[in-house]
Amino acid sequence: MSSKHKDKHFLRQKSLVIPQVQNPFSYSLHLTIFDKFKVVICTLTLFPIRVVGAVICLLFASILASLATAFLTEGKLNEPLTGIRKILKVPLRLCARACLFFFGFHWVKVKGKLCSSEEAPVLVVAPHSSFIDALALSVIGMPGGVSRRENDQIPIIGAILRCMQPIYVARNDVNSRQNTIAEIKRRTSSKGLWPHLAIFPEGTCTNRQCLITFKPGAFYAACPVQPVVLKFPNKLDTVTWTWSGPGALKLIWLTLCQFHNYLEIEILPVYKPSCEELLDAKLFARNVREQMASVLKVPVTEHTYEDCRLMLEATQKKLPASTGLVEYQKISTKLCVRIDSMKDLLHKFSEIDTNADGRVDLQEFAAYLNLPITPQIEELFSLYDRDESGDIDFREYLIGMALVAKPASSDDSIKLAFEVFDVNKDGRVGELELKHILQSAYPSIRERDINCIFRRIDVNNRGYVTYEEFYAFAKSNPEYAVIFDSYRKEDHSKTDPGKSGTVNEAYEDADRAAKA
Repeated sequence: MSSKHKDKHFLRQKSLVIPQVQNPFSYSLHLTIFDKFKVVICTLTLFPIRVVGAVICLLFASILASLATAFLTEGKLNEPLTGIRKILKVPLRLCARACLFFFGFHWVKVKGKLCSSEEAPVLVVAPHSSFIDALALSVIGMPGGVSRRENDQIPIIGAILRCMQPIYVARNDVNSRQNTIAEIKRRTSSKGLWPHLAIFPEGTCTNRQCLITFKPGAFYAACPVQPVVLKFPNKLDTVTWTWSGPGALKLIWLTLCQFHNYLEIEILPVYKPSCEELLDAKLFARNVREQMASVLKVPVTEHTYEDCRLMLEATQKKLPASTGLVEYQKISTKLCVRIDSMKDLLHKFSEIDTNADGRVDLQEFAAYLNLPITPQIEELFSLYDRDESGDIDFREYLIGMALVAKPASSDDSIKLAFEVFDVNKDGRVGELELKHILQSAYPSIRERDINCIFRRIDVNNRGYVTYEEFYAFAKSNPEYAVIFDSYRKEDHSKTDPGKSGTVNEAYEDADRAAKA
C-alpha cells in the first residue's frame, strides 16, 4: 500500500467512523438444553401461578387508578393529584412491586439515594431495553413519565397510566415535540409539587450494548437531573426487547418461567448543569450520557429512533432491516441530511442492490450506471467504499452521495459539464455527441448502454438533450454528475496541465469534508 493510499485510508478511518456497536436494535436469544428443560417444567408449574398473580395485581392496580382519577377532567389531570387521590398511589405502588415480584424479581439491589423532586425534578433512566423498565421504577418510587398517546387506550394499562399522569407524546404530530418540552418545563418548575418525572432519553429500546443518542427533551428544562442506571445481570437474558428479536409475548413467557431474575438499580448523584449546558441542551444530554456510559462500562453511539424508521423502510424495500442503520444523529448532523432524504436515497439504493442483500458490489454499481467496469468506475466506486471491503452498504452510499455526488451536482458544475458536452455549441447534446464523449472516456462501453443512458436523459424522445433535461437528470442521478464533472475536469486539464481532473481530487475533498 502506497503512503498516499495509507493517508487516504487513515482519513476515512477518522472521519464518520463506524460505531463500535453497529446494531443496538437487534437481540438474539439462545436457550441451552437445560434452559429449555427448565422452561418446560416452569410452564407446567410456576408459570400459571405467576400469570394469575400478575393479572390480579394489574386488575387491582387498575381499580385503584380508576378511583384515583374518577371524575377528573383533562384539565384537572394536568395538575398534581392531592388528598385521597394522592394517597391511593401508595397501594398502587405496592401493586406494581408485587407484579414485579411475580415476574421473578424477588429482591432488587438498589445502590445510591434518590433525592427529592424539588432538588432534581427529572430522573434520567437508561438504558431503555425492556418492558420491565417502567415497572422496575416502582422499587424507588412512583415517578411520572413520558408515554405514547396510544398507550392510554390499552385496557387496564391505560387506567394505570392516567393515574401516573404521564406527558403524552404523539410521534406523528409535528407540534408534539414542542408541546412535550413545554410541559416538561412547566412541571419541573413547580418546586416539588409534582413527583419525579422519569424519562428514558434514548426514546426506544436497545440491546444494552451501548447508549444511543439521548434526546434533548429532558434537558431543555435546564434543571438538575438525577441519572438512574438499570442493570439486568441475568445469565439468560429474557427481558431485552428490541426491534429485531424475540417478541414481547415470548419474552414475558420466558421471564415468568425463570426461578429468579436479577435487577440492579444504581442511582447516581444529582447532575447539575454548567453554564454551557444550561444554554445547550444537547451538550447537557451528551455529558449526562457519558457519565452513565462510564458507570455501565459501555460505548456510546449516535443511533436514534430514526434509525429504526429507516430499518422499517428497508424491510419494506425487501432489504435486510439492518440496511437502514446509519447512526442517524451523526450522519444528519455532519452531512445535513434529514430522514426524508435518507428514505429517498434508501429507495434508490434498493434499485442498485439487485440481489437485495443490503450491499452493492462493483458489478451492481456499474450495471446501474449502464457503464463498463473501467479504472474510472473502479475509482469512483472506491469513493463510496470507505472501508475498502469491496462493496458498499447504505451508510457508505449515503456518505458518498452527500460528500461526493452532491458537490458534483451543483448548478455551476452541471452547467460547465453541459458546455463541454455540447460540442456544436447549439444548446443541445445529440446522441452522437454523447456517444463520442462516453466512448472516449469508456472505450469498452456497449452501444446499447449508451442508448439506455441517452433515453434516460432524453425524456421527451426528441433525439437530443436540452440543458434543462441534462440538468434534471444530473440532479436526480448525482452518481452521473460525478462522472460528467470528472470528464469536464479532464477535458479542461488537457488545455491547462496544471489543473488536476481525476476522481482522486473528489476522494480527497470528500475526506476533508467528512473530517470537518
